[in-house]
Amino acid sequence: MTPVHNAAVPTLIGSVQRALRLLEAAGSHSEGAPAKQLAREAGLPLPTAYHLLRTLTHEGYLRRESGVFLLGDAAGRLADGGMQQKRRSMIVDSLARFRDVVGAPVYFAVYREGEIELVGVSDTPAQRACEEWADFRETAHAHAIGQCLLGQLDEKSRRDHYDRHPVRAITPFTVRDMRAMETRIASMERSQPVTERQEYALGIVCAAIPITVGDIAATVAISLPLHQEAKLLYAVDRLRSEVGALLSTLSFSISI
Repeated sequence: MTPVHNAAVPTLIGSVQRALRLLEAAGSHSEGAPAKQLAREAGLPLPTAYHLLRTLTHEGYLRRESGVFLLGDAAGRLADGGMQQKRRSMIVDSLARFRDVVGAPVYFAVYREGEIELVGVSDTPAQRACEEWADFRETAHAHAIGQCLLGQLDEKSRRDHYDRHPVRAITPFTVRDMRAMETRIASMERSQPVTERQEYALGIVCAAIPITVGDIAATVAISLPLHQEAKLLYAVDRLRSEVGALLSTLSFSISI
């Protein structure tokens, strides 16, 4: 005997399809449209359209103002979520492509709302990314990503960062205090890669390229095991040559 719920599946799917057609119709009218027009554009009988419009309004996907229906907050959140997923996918794909070009793990990070934010990392089983054994946000002074981002900030913003995340040595090679860190930043050449050797993790060398997206500090970086240090500058030069093409994609992540 066929279970009763199987017979309901096509009906449920059809209802979802009809509701989506109504949402698409409503989304095509920035100033809203009345029920009759939406029903006509969605190819639905008016009673069916009325029922679905009431449901969609109740759930927040539509709102009714002055006799017309417009997209509601829930529809906006749904669209934003889809756009964010698309942006993240673009970032993942781009980082993977450039990982293959340079033959090293690739990182993308930004400085947002006073903190280091690692947006994406791409590595392979043969070339593993550096393990985050100490919180990247609290140890910006110790790794190339953080040093590159701090170097793009003004002095006031950096000192605010140091107040919240004091400079301290985490390996024998790390800068030991704020004065030493500021001296290093003063020696950095604008737009040039920032490199560090075993300052964050023993046995690891890193390089980071500064990027500015609007007023947001950002960076693309790579890491290599110490025994491959001779490849670091070559790899980062390969990455720099590709950054222009990468930038338009990575800039999407600022709004994620």
